[in-house]
Amino acid sequence: MKALVLSITAGQGHNSTAKAICDYFESIGVEAKMLDTYSYLNKLLGKTVANGYLLSVETARGAYARTYRHLEKRRKTGDDKSATRTINSLLTPKIKRFIDSYSPDVIICTHIFACMIVDILKQKGEISAKTIGILTDFAFHPYWEESIHFDYIVTANEMLLLQARKKGFSDSQVLPIGIPINPKFIPDIPKDDARRMLGIDPDKITVMLMSGSMGYGNIAETISLLESVPYDFQIVAVCGSNAKAKARIDAMTHQKPILCLGFANNIEVIMSASDCIITKPGGLSTSEALAKELPMIIIDPIPGQEDRNTEFLLNNGVAISVTDTFPLDEALFELFSNKDRLENMRRSAKLLKKPDSTVKLCEFAREIVK
Repeated sequence: MKALVLSITAGQGHNSTAKAICDYFESIGVEAKMLDTYSYLNKLLGKTVANGYLLSVETARGAYARTYRHLEKRRKTGDDKSATRTINSLLTPKIKRFIDSYSPDVIICTHIFACMIVDILKQKGEISAKTIGILTDFAFHPYWEESIHFDYIVTANEMLLLQARKKGFSDSQVLPIGIPINPKFIPDIPKDDARRMLGIDPDKITVMLMSGSMGYGNIAETISLLESVPYDFQIVAVCGSNAKAKARIDAMTHQKPILCLGFANNIEVIMSASDCIITKPGGLSTSEALAKELPMIIIDPIPGQEDRNTEFLLNNGVAISVTDTFPLDEALFELFSNKDRLENMRRSAKLLKKPDSTVKLCEFAREIVK
C-alpha cells in the first residue's frame, strides 16, 4: 500500500498533521509520501501563499476576519464555482502527473486548497485512489462545500456532523475521529514524573505558556503579567522559533520559577506536567491539550478559523478566553480560585479528547484500500 499526503504551508498545523500521518504510516510498514502541494507546483506560489497567510494574520487581521466571514456566508448552489476553484483547476495537470507516477492507493489532504485540487480530479474521474480530506480545526472552513466528492472527511468531533450536512456531505462520508496528532500524546504520563523529567518542582502548580510554533505575541510581556498573579506557581514557557523572545525572558529577573524553552520536541511531557495551558487556539495544539485533559486559557486567536475553535472550546467547557475587558491575570486568578471549575474543565476535556486520531485514520485507510 502507498499513501500520498498533500499539505499546504499556511501556518504549521497542516504540515504537522501531514507529518504525523506519514510517520505513523511508515511505522506500520506503509509507504507514505508528504507533498507541500503549492510549493511543488510552483515555488513562488508556495512562498506567496505561506507569506501572505502570515502577513494577513499578523498585520491585516481586520481585513482577514471580514474576508473569512464573507466566505463563510457564501452558499454554493448547483454548478456555481468560486474563483478559487477555477484557479486551482489550472493547477491540476502537474498534480495529476505526479499522482500517476507515484500511483498511491490513498490520497489524504490536510488543507482545503489541496483538497480542492484533488476534488476536481476526482469529479472528472481522473484518479482512482481512495481520498480522505482532513479538517484541522473545530469547524468547517469556507470552500469545503466545493470538495464534496471526497470519499471521506475527517472531523474533530461528532458534533460537527450538522455542519458537514450543510456543506453537502452525507453522514457516511464523515469520520469524526479527531484532528490527527502525534501518537506520542496517547500514553498517560503522571504529573510528578513529567515535572521531574523537566527538572522542575514536582509539588508546585505549573502553568504552561505556548504561543505556537512561530512564537506569536509579546511573550515576555505575558510572563510579566503572569508573575503579578498572587498565587504560588511555576511557569513553563515555550517560545517556538522566536529566539528574541526567549533571550528577552532569559534576561529578565523573575518573581516566580520559570523554565523558558525555544522549540520543544517534548510538548506531550510539558502538557502532562501542567495544570493549565495559556495558548493560541490552533486546531492541532488544542487537540494535543485535550489529549492531556488540560484546561485552556485562550489568548490572541487568529480571526476566522481560530475564532471558530475558540467558540467550540468555550461552548464545550474546556477553555476560558482572554479579552480586552477580561485580561490574562484576571482569567488565571479566577481559574485558580475555583478548583471545582478546573476539575470540571478536565472532565469536559476527557469527553472530547481523541489522542489516537492518527492511529485510527491510518488503520481506516489501510482497511478501505484492502
